[in-house]
Amino acid sequence: MVKLFGEDIKDLKYYWFKEFNLDGIPLVVSRTGWSSEFGYELFLRDGSKGNQLYEKIMEAGNEHGIQPGHTSSIRRIEGGMLSYHADADINTNPFELGLDRLVNLDNEVNFIGKEALKKIKLDGIKRKQVGLELECEPLKGPNTTFWLVYKDDKKIGKVTSAVYSPRLKKNIALAMVEIDNSKIGNNLKVIINSDEINSKVIEKPFYDPKKKIASS
Repeated sequence: MVKLFGEDIKDLKYYWFKEFNLDGIPLVVSRTGWSSEFGYELFLRDGSKGNQLYEKIMEAGNEHGIQPGHTSSIRRIEGGMLSYHADADINTNPFELGLDRLVNLDNEVNFIGKEALKKIKLDGIKRKQVGLELECEPLKGPNTTFWLVYKDDKKIGKVTSAVYSPRLKKNIALAMVEIDNSKIGNNLKVIINSDEINSKVIEKPFYDPKKKIASS
């Protein structure tokens, strides 16, 4: 990034954005990343210059062995980062996801959903996203369907994202469960391909909970 944008790129703080012009390529650069690692995202503002930008990045990173890749589902889940349509959708509210700190209902600014959120906050949530440790053989890959979660033979929720973490040497998952069964240490059952798997509610994010890596 320094080779592309100069030393000033180091001053870009975590979750800050800045406009750049890279040899005629208009960009917005952010100090964020989908995988909870130290990273940057480049938002191209002229689609016709996509190939040119790609070649510049690859040339600058050649000495470091840069390679094209894909986002890491393992790292995302380790960091407790949400994937829309999996961990959240149109029927999910921020209080269920533990995102209360991002919701301000005490100002005069009006926005879509404000009254609904006020009611939810007043009534309390009926379900909550939790972290789970699954006690089974290492998962072969991320889940591609929702897995049902049970407590005492009663369906109480679903696993939304699950994966085996080589770093933590255990299976970890994000799940949406009834609020009464969301306490840390609670033992639950997860159904995976007709198999009943023991699981336990644990703290999340599972790795680097303070985001020290991403925000360093």
